Amino acid sequence: MANFSASTFEAVTCPACGLLCDDVRIERDTTSLLKVSDKGCAKCVTFFERAIQTSSPSVGGKTVSLTEAVSKAAEILRGTNQPLFAGLGTEVHGMRSVLSLADKVGATLDHMNAYSNFRNTLVVQNSGWQVTTLTEVRNRVDLLLVIGTDIVSHNPRFFERNIWNKESMFDQDTSAREVVYLGGQNTDTSAGISPKGIKPTVLPCDLERLPEVVAALRAIISGKSLIASEIAGIKTSDLESLSERLKAAKYSVVTWVSSDLNIAHAELTIQNITELVIKLNAKTRSSGLPLGGSEGDYSVNQTSTWTSGYAVRSRFARKHPEYDPHHFSAEQLLANGEADALLWVSEFNPDKTPPKVNIPKIVIGHANMQANDADVFIPVSTAGIDHAGTIFRIDSSVSLPLAKLRESRLPSLVEVIAAIEAGL
Repeated sequence: MANFSASTFEAVTCPACGLLCDDVRIERDTTSLLKVSDKGCAKCVTFFERAIQTSSPSVGGKTVSLTEAVSKAAEILRGTNQPLFAGLGTEVHGMRSVLSLADKVGATLDHMNAYSNFRNTLVVQNSGWQVTTLTEVRNRVDLLLVIGTDIVSHNPRFFERNIWNKESMFDQDTSAREVVYLGGQNTDTSAGISPKGIKPTVLPCDLERLPEVVAALRAIISGKSLIASEIAGIKTSDLESLSERLKAAKYSVVTWVSSDLNIAHAELTIQNITELVIKLNAKTRSSGLPLGGSEGDYSVNQTSTWTSGYAVRSRFARKHPEYDPHHFSAEQLLANGEADALLWVSEFNPDKTPPKVNIPKIVIGHANMQANDADVFIPVSTAGIDHAGTIFRIDSSVSLPLAKLRESRLPSLVEVIAAIEAGL
């Protein structure tokens, strides 16, 4: 690790969650350690302030040179028929290189967050949706309906930056915005308290019964009359009141986090959410807003889609891309013994380790990662800290630059993947 002089970086983009807050201040000391000095949430601090490790490449648990590790990884991939590339915690440039290697060896691709991302993707593929951007929310929303989540456990600064922001383009009194939480039990709703101290409306129910509550709300918005006096413990009159508030709003936003909707056929509930948004737009203005995002998942899917025509859970075994969100699940392929080698990528997070498998395993990851059981482990530098990169925000409409804040002796993921591909 080469030393830099102490320095301060303003307006740094943080990739620790899908919001990509770009107002973070980072201090670097003379030993290249980083400290978040302003605008950082707990996730941001964890990302930037990890201790610097001195990991080395290894083969079979024994330290080797980078050249030897790359050569062994190429040897493993040369001998495979059905390699699986999973994890995929990276940014745009890293994913481009992964796609190139996948095309060369006929690999199947699956991101570690695909299990929840496809709850949204299936809705878009089936019926489409009307969603908005964080910028629109920041400047226009007057009623926020939060369904089945607290938001802040995934996106800690969402309310600070997008709901209770002090300024908006149209001089809106943002402190007068209304917030409603629907679904879930014991949800932390404190972030929904306005700067004036006005508490949000909370309509709790068991998560397993959220599908019928959302379906009932959609029916009421559509002008249907319900015979039942309550749905999953929520009074029908309260849902009717919520319906009227949504219809009266000038710009309502309905938001959810797909990873929190751990219910059977969650995509159908999300579809009901997006359909009630469409119904509201007949008389007023409303939009959906899927939140969450981590480990570069939106960047990976964006890059995969514009490159191959498909999101991940795609395969290149037939020399052209194929897409199957069900059969190309990494979990299913490994459980069924359909993959004969695993290449796992996680450059942002050392805690996102690969599953235990009985096939050759190549791990290309964060220097702090524990990967002692890998056949090949290659530590790489981190985009947004050790080298520059590009990453997409959760609303998919904005890409932001990741800055280089210090020098690193480690290669980037792009360099490692390129070396492996050259060695095939």
